[in-house]
Amino acid sequence: MKMNYEVKTDKSFEIAVEDLKKNLSNNGFGVLWELNFKDKLKEKKLDFDKNFKVLEVCDPKQAKDILEKNIEAGYFLPCKMVVYENNDSVFMGMTKPTSLIEMLGDKELSSTAKELEDKLISAMDGAK
Repeated sequence: MKMNYEVKTDKSFEIAVEDLKKNLSNNGFGVLWELNFKDKLKEKKLDFDKNFKVLEVCDPKQAKDILEKNIEAGYFLPCKMVVYENNDSVFMGMTKPTSLIEMLGDKELSSTAKELEDKLISAMDGAK
């Protein structure tokens, strides 16, 4: 089983990021934080020529439910999504919540992780 989910888009990097953020919002997620490694590395006087943006996203209700069931799941929260450029293409992706929860061995959280994953995939697919 592949631990990540990724889609390719024909959109520009900037448009892909904005469309993903809109679709996340439409699916109940807020973007808590974002970082573009290209910009951050440039600040440190390091050359990195590809945009690679990390978005930390959260559905507060689901986060609360998950943490109440297993506090160790907090190692994986908030969910991280990425948008990046590679070989003249733009990709959006994430580590699957089901893969992360599987590492905890907590069967009770499997269905919650699947529900969360489905919503994140829907947001990504809608943005591509």
